[in-house]
Amino acid sequence: MMNQNEQHEADGVLNESREHFIQGMCTIAQFWGFPKAMGAVYGVVYLSDRPVGLNQLVELSGVTKGAVSTHVRALDRLGLVHKKIVVGDRRDFYTAETDFWKIVRNVLKEREKPEFDQALRTVGESRAMLKDMDGCEGECRERQAFCDERMKNMEEFFKMLDKLVATIVALDDLQQSTVGKVMGLFKGSID
Repeated sequence: MMNQNEQHEADGVLNESREHFIQGMCTIAQFWGFPKAMGAVYGVVYLSDRPVGLNQLVELSGVTKGAVSTHVRALDRLGLVHKKIVVGDRRDFYTAETDFWKIVRNVLKEREKPEFDQALRTVGESRAMLKDMDGCEGECRERQAFCDERMKNMEEFFKMLDKLVATIVALDDLQQSTVGKVMGLFKGSID
């Protein structure tokens, strides 16, 4: 049994570890192109052993209530958190998705959204604009060639990445279908 000083020290280490983890989630979120605060909100929900309400998220993440509300909606849309009902309470509560493959699949499927496709199309459209330039000579021509080469590299990368993501999503869908069929066969053999 811990004495009061040992318990206080253990609580301090636990809190420090949680804060360090949440800071790591901020860095990871930023790496993937999401706001750091979104990473903090997910980190708090992920480390909670029970559904977390908005007020708790504000307190534990250090993020404003408006930002928490915005980020938790985005996390819900991405499938990183799930809204939970707490009987007798009208507020919204959230739990974390802990299946990381499911999280990756959900984030990758976001690429199928029209806004993402439009963003990728702008690279090709930008290259087309460069090709339509008339009267470009000397230094202008060098800058045009430089920009076109950079845009071409990015366009090729996006195309390759899009094919890779589509393959990963297709393989995952195939795996889920196969697992479902195997489970159905297994269940049928038990009955």
